[in-house]
Amino acid sequence: MSAAALAVETIASRILLVRGVRVLLDSDLAALYGVPTKRFNEAVKRNTAKFPADFMFQLTPEDFNALRSQFATLKTGRGQHRKYMPYAFTEHGALMVAMVLASPRAVEVSVYVVRAFVQQRDLLASNKELAQRLRELERRLENGLAAHDVAIADILAAIRQLMNPPELSRRPIGFGTLSDKKPPS
Repeated sequence: MSAAALAVETIASRILLVRGVRVLLDSDLAALYGVPTKRFNEAVKRNTAKFPADFMFQLTPEDFNALRSQFATLKTGRGQHRKYMPYAFTEHGALMVAMVLASPRAVEVSVYVVRAFVQQRDLLASNKELAQRLRELERRLENGLAAHDVAIADILAAIRQLMNPPELSRRPIGFGTLSDKKPPS
C-alpha cells in the first residue's frame, strides 16, 4: 500500500458521524496538520467569519458523550481530558482550516482529507446501490416463490391423491348361494 493510500485510510478512520454529518474533530485535524490543538483552535477563533455552521460546529455534551462511548479507553491522570467541548469540522471546514493555517503541511494534508471524504462518500453510495440490488433480489425471490408455491401445492395434491386411491368395488371372495343371486327379471 502506498504512503498516499495509507494516509487516506488513516484520515478516513478518524472521520466520525455526528448529527448525521461526517466530520473530523479539531484534535484529529490539529494532529494531521502538525499543530497543537490549542493553537489550532486559536487560529479558528481568530477567523470565525470563515467558518459558517455548515463548515464547523461545537459538540454538545450529549454529542461528546455519545462519541466517548465509541472510544475504547480514556487516558487517566491529571490534565488528560478536555476543558472545552471539541469542534467538529465538515469536509469544507477542514479545507478552510488548511487555508487559515497556510502552512505547506496543511496544504499537503488537505488533499488527503478531501480524498478521505470522497472515499467515504463513494463507499456510502456503493452501499446504497448494494442495498437496492438486494431489495430487488428479495422481491424477485418472493415473486418467484409465489409461482413455485402454486406448483408445489399441485404436486402435493397429486401425491395425496396417489396415496389415497378411491375404493374399487370388488367381487366377494368365496362361493355364493343361489339365494345370494338375484333372480333374472
